[in-house]
Amino acid sequence: MSDTALDVQVDARGVAFVTLDRPDVLNAFDEALIAEISRAFLILEARAEVRAIVLGARGRVFCAGADIAWMRRAAANSREDNLVDARRFAGMMHAIHSSTKPVVARVQGGAYGGGVGLVCAADIVIAADHATFSVSEAKLGILPAVIGPYLTDAVGLRQARRLALSAASITAAEALAIGLVHEVVPEPQLDAAIEKTLGDLLRCGPQAQAEIKKLFGTFGVGPISEDVRERTARTIANVRAGTEAKEGFSAFVDKRKPAWTVSGE
Repeated sequence: MSDTALDVQVDARGVAFVTLDRPDVLNAFDEALIAEISRAFLILEARAEVRAIVLGARGRVFCAGADIAWMRRAAANSREDNLVDARRFAGMMHAIHSSTKPVVARVQGGAYGGGVGLVCAADIVIAADHATFSVSEAKLGILPAVIGPYLTDAVGLRQARRLALSAASITAAEALAIGLVHEVVPEPQLDAAIEKTLGDLLRCGPQAQAEIKKLFGTFGVGPISEDVRERTARTIANVRAGTEAKEGFSAFVDKRKPAWTVSGE
C-alpha cells in the first residue's frame, strides 16, 4: 500500500513501516497526508499479522508540522472549517496512539509542531543525535491544542507547558533527558537501534502487548477520550479564526516577524 504522500510496507515478520514521503515540503501535514496516516493506521490495526509499526520519514526532516499551503487555507477559513480540519487531525493522532500494536517512531531529523505530536503518540521513540524538537505553534499565534494531551502524557505537565509557552528548540539530548525520546544514536546507527527494539518487541506476546497498551492508557493524565479530543479541536478552531493567528500565519508565509514581536528581537 503506497501513494505519493505515504509509503506503507509490511515485512515477513509482520513489521509495518509507515513512512512520510513528502521530503520536498519537509514531510509537513496537509489534508491528504492526515487522511493517509489515519487510513493506514486503521488498516494496519485490522491486520492480525501486523505485530509492530515503525513510523518514519524520508528526507532531512522527520515532520515540520503544518504545510504552508494548509496554513494559508486555515488562516482564511471559517471557524467551522477549522473545526473540521482540527477534528481530522485529532482523529489521526488518536489512530496512532490507540493502536494495539507497539508503535516505534524513527526520528531521523527535526520534528516541529505537529511533528512533535507524532513523536508523543508513539510508544517508543528513537532519534538521531542531530535531531531537534520544537513545539512551535505559539510563534504563529496559535497553540498545540490537539497534541497537548499527548505532549503532557509524554513529558509531564511542567515540561509540556515550558515547551508550548516558549516554542523553544531543544536538542535530541535534551529531549532524551525529559522523556520525549527514549534513545538517541548517531544517524548511521539509527536502523540498527530500531532493529534491536523490534527484536525485543517481537519476542513478546501480541495479546499481552495489546492489554498493556489498554491498561497503561488509563494511567498518567488519563484517557485521551473523545470529549478531550473534541475540546482540543474546538479550542484550536476558535484560535485559528482569531486575528492573532491570521497575523501569525501571514507573517510566516511572508517571512517577516509578526506584529507582536518585541522590537529589537
